[in-house]
Amino acid sequence: MNFTRWSARFPGTQRRAAARSEHAAAQAKRGEGSVPAARGAAGHSATGPDGCPADPTVRGTGSVHGAGCASAAADGTATPAPSLDELSVRDVLDRLPALVALVHGPEHRVAYVNDAYTAGFGARAPGAPAHLALPELGDLGLLPLLDQVQRSGKPRTAKNRTAPGGTSSYTVTCTPIEFPKTKADADGSHAGSGSLTGSEGEAEAHTGTGVLIHLADVTDHAEAVERLRASERRQREAAVTLQRSLLPQELEQPDDLRVAATYQPGGTEAAVGGDWYDVITLGAGRTALVIGDVMGRGVRAAAVMGQLRTAVRAYARLDLPPHEVLQLLDGLAAEIDASQIATCVYAVHDPNEGLLAYASAGHLPILVRDEDGTVRRAADPTGPPLGTGGWLHTSGTIALGPGSTAVLYTDGLVERRGEDIDEGVGALERALSGAQGTPAVICDRLMRALGVDADHDDDVAVMVLQQPARTGADAELFHNAALELLGGIEAAPRARAFAQGVLASWRFPVELCDLGVLAASELVANSLQHGTPPMRLRLRRTDRRLIIEVTDGDDHLPRRRRAEPADETGRGISIVATIASAWGSRRTPGGGKAVWCEFALPDKAP
Repeated sequence: MNFTRWSARFPGTQRRAAARSEHAAAQAKRGEGSVPAARGAAGHSATGPDGCPADPTVRGTGSVHGAGCASAAADGTATPAPSLDELSVRDVLDRLPALVALVHGPEHRVAYVNDAYTAGFGARAPGAPAHLALPELGDLGLLPLLDQVQRSGKPRTAKNRTAPGGTSSYTVTCTPIEFPKTKADADGSHAGSGSLTGSEGEAEAHTGTGVLIHLADVTDHAEAVERLRASERRQREAAVTLQRSLLPQELEQPDDLRVAATYQPGGTEAAVGGDWYDVITLGAGRTALVIGDVMGRGVRAAAVMGQLRTAVRAYARLDLPPHEVLQLLDGLAAEIDASQIATCVYAVHDPNEGLLAYASAGHLPILVRDEDGTVRRAADPTGPPLGTGGWLHTSGTIALGPGSTAVLYTDGLVERRGEDIDEGVGALERALSGAQGTPAVICDRLMRALGVDADHDDDVAVMVLQQPARTGADAELFHNAALELLGGIEAAPRARAFAQGVLASWRFPVELCDLGVLAASELVANSLQHGTPPMRLRLRRTDRRLIIEVTDGDDHLPRRRRAEPADETGRGISIVATIASAWGSRRTPGGGKAVWCEFALPDKAP
């Protein structure tokens, strides 16, 4: 067997090293030394007649030929320097630190194992099939690999193989080889070959093809990789925990909407992103819905997401139009981290108008399915993502009538590699058109229809809201009544009479009727004194609260203040704030303002 023909196939051994060995062997046969001759001051060669260095201090060093020169100097005779072809293959393999085994024939009978293999797995008798004599190869799953190598004649490598219950890991390379074809080659009498077997009969039995198995111990490397993976898992778990802790633990459920949302982090190979959502009740039956995606990965993206969500809740309490909320968020996002931008949709549902007012900062369009199954996309306006600055966002509206379903989502639901994102949005439209059930059920069905599972490569957040179509007894719990406030001072007594009649018809308890009439009177009086026409009083009943709202044409928002004992006015808002469960004010889109208050209904209210 020619060592130089297959030694270059060991892992970590470069083919050019084998080429240099063959070149050195050829030089030795020609009598050329492999150690450069020392040069004197004049540049002449300083070698003796035998071709060895004349300086005794360099004799016996450098290479195999140097050792030959030293031997010749000791006994006075010139012996030829051994070449690489004359070295025993067994001597070389026995000194390798890696584990080496040699099998032959279709049953992979053992021909040889080196000392390192014996030290690792124990002595192995030659001649037996590998599945019996080398059971560790079966534990490492290498027996099928031996068959592949023998059939194809091509080397194969298996990385990081660990036997069941074992403590060592190996990278295994199986290389096809050819045994000597003749008896002369087998017993080593042919020049340039070396035998691994001792007896002549055994050498004859080993003629043909075989496989050289090289096992490199990579336990330390595998342990380092596992430590790195464990660290990555811990970081991912920390990011997921932070992400989930910053999301709402329980969604607020408005009176007029049914809402459900879900968050699915990316698979184990993907870093956690910054997808988020929230539902915020604004009062007077209005609800803010927000969904966003921080561009980035890991704990930092989750932290930025948490700050934006907190800011949205604070800005929502100001009851601003959607585009003004995004304008505030845009500046805040740039201050938090200029290198991370975010997309976001902020929408407000008003049950009185049957509309969903929204503003988008680089986010995907809202989808609305009507009761008949028709799916509509919310049209522009859409501005750039948050954090880019220099853009004036605007608001739009989309109808959300009884029986309608709206879906807000992040790009992980519809974005796929190699596909245009519009194709994903189209697939979501088709899935939504046929999705029936509660918002939670629709969330699950949309996720399955779009192929989102535990191994998905991106974070996904989905929010589904429905405007129920109420009939029968359920519809009796929801009523609306409105009065246009015309004229001068006679508008106040007319508003009180209207409120008294409506609340009595809704069969509220007497105490609640009295409080409602008082609140309506104070709000109307405040509007008559500080507002401008047109004015309207609106009463609304849900299954959980009574809402009283007065609108007028002046956009100056009232504030609660402490009236002095001598003041004859200035106590109306304080009275309302004292008797009502909540109160507030906001500017209306067409100019003007709305001032409202609400009362929680008794549990047994009809």
